[in-house]
Formats: sequence, structure tokens, C-alpha cells
Amino acid sequence: MNQVWQLEEAKKKLNRVVENAVEQGPQIIIKHGVETAVVLSYDAYKKMMPSQKKLSSFFRDSPLAGVELDLERDKTGVREDIAL
Repeated sequence: MNQVWQLEEAKKKLNRVVENAVEQGPQIIIKHGVETAVVLSYDAYKKMMPSQKKLSSFFRDSPLAGVELDLERDKTGVREDIAL
């Protein structure tokens, strides 16, 4: 259950805000009547973040990994620039 906290109350009861985030879910902080911030458990934060892996792993795991590419440079003449 998300709980809403006024900023001043959240400051005074930060320990409780964090405990609630871990046990109950995101805690919303309101400042001057506006929803301003959210306190999340670390586990909830990790689930939200995209997994990042090495670029080499990305290419190795790609469905195109075994495809032969023609990387030969085109040796035809230089094109003329066209003025726009």
C-alpha cells in the first residue's frame, strides 16, 4: 500500500518511511501540496532499472551473431555534393 507523507512529517519519521517502503511499497512525498518524490526499497529500484550488460555480450547474444556481413568498402568514384 502506497502511503503519502507531507515532507516535514517524512523528515521527522524517515526511518518509518524507509521501513514502509521495504514492507509496503513506494512511499510518496508531498511538498507544498505537490507529489514531489518517491521512496522505494532497493529491490523495487533494481527491478525498475534496465539490466545493463557489456556491449560485447549484446552483440554475441544478438540473433544476428552468425550472419556474414559484407564489410568491403565501395570503391566506386567519389560522389559529387549536391547544393541544396
